[in-house]
Amino acid sequence: MRDDRLRIMCIVGARPNMMKIAPLMAELRLHKEIETVLVHTGQHYDYSLSQVFFDQLNVPDPDYNLQAGSGTHYAQTAEIIRKFGELVQQDRPDMVLVAGDVNSTMACALVAAKERIPVAHVEAGLRSFDRSMPEEINRIVTDALSDLLFTTEESGNRNLANEGVAPSKVFFVGNLMIDSLVKALERSPESSLRSELGLNGRSYAVLTLHRPSNVDDEDRLTSTFDAIGQIAQRIPVVFPAHPRTARNIEGARLRALKTWQGGPLPGPGLWLMPPAPYLDFLGLVQRAVMVITDSGGVQEETTFLGIPCLTYRENTERPVTVSMGTNRVVGCDPQRLLQSALEVLENTQPGPVPAALRPPLWDGHTAPRIVRILKESWLLNRPSVEKRVPVP
Repeated sequence: MRDDRLRIMCIVGARPNMMKIAPLMAELRLHKEIETVLVHTGQHYDYSLSQVFFDQLNVPDPDYNLQAGSGTHYAQTAEIIRKFGELVQQDRPDMVLVAGDVNSTMACALVAAKERIPVAHVEAGLRSFDRSMPEEINRIVTDALSDLLFTTEESGNRNLANEGVAPSKVFFVGNLMIDSLVKALERSPESSLRSELGLNGRSYAVLTLHRPSNVDDEDRLTSTFDAIGQIAQRIPVVFPAHPRTARNIEGARLRALKTWQGGPLPGPGLWLMPPAPYLDFLGLVQRAVMVITDSGGVQEETTFLGIPCLTYRENTERPVTVSMGTNRVVGCDPQRLLQSALEVLENTQPGPVPAALRPPLWDGHTAPRIVRILKESWLLNRPSVEKRVPVP
């Protein structure tokens, strides 16, 4: 017979999930009436995108690793559904908690909904209104299946209301990513990467690009890097490349790129390097004069830190980073990107953002708010122990 604790299965699959789940796992484990089970789907599986985040964010090893691996979106999603479906037949939780918008998020939410296991979605309601983005489909489906929807900004509340989600299911709690960021800032001085690159006291920019729309077409990739190469004639541009992006770059033989071989950067240039662990990446962003990205999470981090951010996309699902932050959505025209970057270099002085000017509830205390709501919901709706045991 199982005990009467709330048993929550928390899902991680890719790098962004880990930064959201880490502070929540730490908070959940403070509550004896809650039992946590951590499931890693294996969507990201190499050390630089997976295990290093467990190490640096003090997340315990997962209870289960489904080792789903890579593949096309539909193949990867199907494999996660199959393996997670088999898992919940053997080890059935009272609730499944998913975060963000990756394939693992949608796949595990779908399995839980079909198994009539309540689903909690962290970072609900974000919308780019661009269904060509796989993440947008994942967001819409996950929110439609979820019983508890935790939002990070007011736009999420409005989007869910417009989609007919009952207000009683929606909770504005703030941003778990910022919980991780606040804790990591205490440790970021441990990183020696900026010193190793010889960037202490120097102006530099940070670049991240990984979305298929930006990196899968060779002509577009080439024109993008030609523009960034012009920026890099003025200051070093440090580019920790996602493995998939790096493979595409290798095939395109881009002229503007230089490969970092270790040691101080000798001068301006567009410098390709392996993916940076979280503390190293944060240490780079914290002192950059500008970040160029197509990542949603980086938009949030730069908003909190007050670092000018140029988002190389036609839209953002995080509009508060534009209305209250330092983010500017510049579209996908390389020349517009170049012009915007030159304006930043000429006019902007980055610096810390006063707490009063940060988005509401981006304060590092989102995890306790979520756990309180999870407990209240469980006490209100929990079934008897007998009903929680699956029928053979």
